[in-house]
Amino acid sequence: MHMASGPYIRGMRVSVVLGQWLDRPLEADLEIARLADRLGYPELWVPEMAKADSPALATLIAERTSQIEITLGPLPVTVRTPVQIAIALQTLALTGRPIHVALGTSSSLVARWHGRSRRGAAHRLDVTRRDVAALLAGERVNGFRLARPPASRPSITVAAFGPRAVHAAAAADRMVLNMVTVATAGRLASQHPNTAVWLCAAVDPSDEERAWLSRGFVGYLAAPGYGEMFTEAGYGELVDFARSKPGPKEIFARVPDDLIDRVALVGSEATVRARMEEYAAVGITEICLVPAAPDLPSSHRTLEVLAPAVA
Repeated sequence: MHMASGPYIRGMRVSVVLGQWLDRPLEADLEIARLADRLGYPELWVPEMAKADSPALATLIAERTSQIEITLGPLPVTVRTPVQIAIALQTLALTGRPIHVALGTSSSLVARWHGRSRRGAAHRLDVTRRDVAALLAGERVNGFRLARPPASRPSITVAAFGPRAVHAAAAADRMVLNMVTVATAGRLASQHPNTAVWLCAAVDPSDEERAWLSRGFVGYLAAPGYGEMFTEAGYGELVDFARSKPGPKEIFARVPDDLIDRVALVGSEATVRARMEEYAAVGITEICLVPAAPDLPSSHRTLEVLAPAVA
């Protein structure tokens, strides 16, 4: 299965993820997309949660960039059906740009926004992967068949963390992990030969930027699986506090300065590159950089110093 070629660190590909920052306009995401394209990154992930429709934004990006391959998602299988996902891929293929898709279960909050249930999400993840693959191959699913499947079949990635999602990812072209320590990345990567990991990245960030990025981890501290990961990393007391259901501001006030160093790429260029090597050493095949919003000082610099031409 074709995947985007690109810069390698010990055989590891490097791509870019749009942060879709809720406190920034969509133009900020487009700015990062154009920058990633100019710098020669091979692939851009266009996720979907609360800000932008992923296929629609991806179409805009394809029109305003020249070569970067696009991965939709992870798209929430608790909200989107296999037919919806396949039609979106068929439509985006008209841009002539190589495209891919990532599937995930998202959260109970997202499912509730759409009036859906997350019950049976892991099973739906497996079924959706199978049905999307069949539709892209020109087969019928529940009586439906794509009129014009993409000529170059998009690869399918499954976002995983828990055991059932990891099992569902086994037959996918790629598995992706979000915000994991090196130890956890290594354990999970052993279960799929093509495992990517999303990591916040900031070269030479200011203290304010480190704090801004750290806020993004607050919601994960009490989550099943993630809480255990942070406990293993030495933050058990913080996890216990988060699971007592205080407010986000109370949790953030207790987040130690060094937590971000365990689940992100932050520091000097040498430090960031050394951290990337650590993930490569445990079997990660792709680092997906999640830069800060483009108006923050480290954002452009991070993508520039880690760009393919530099690598």
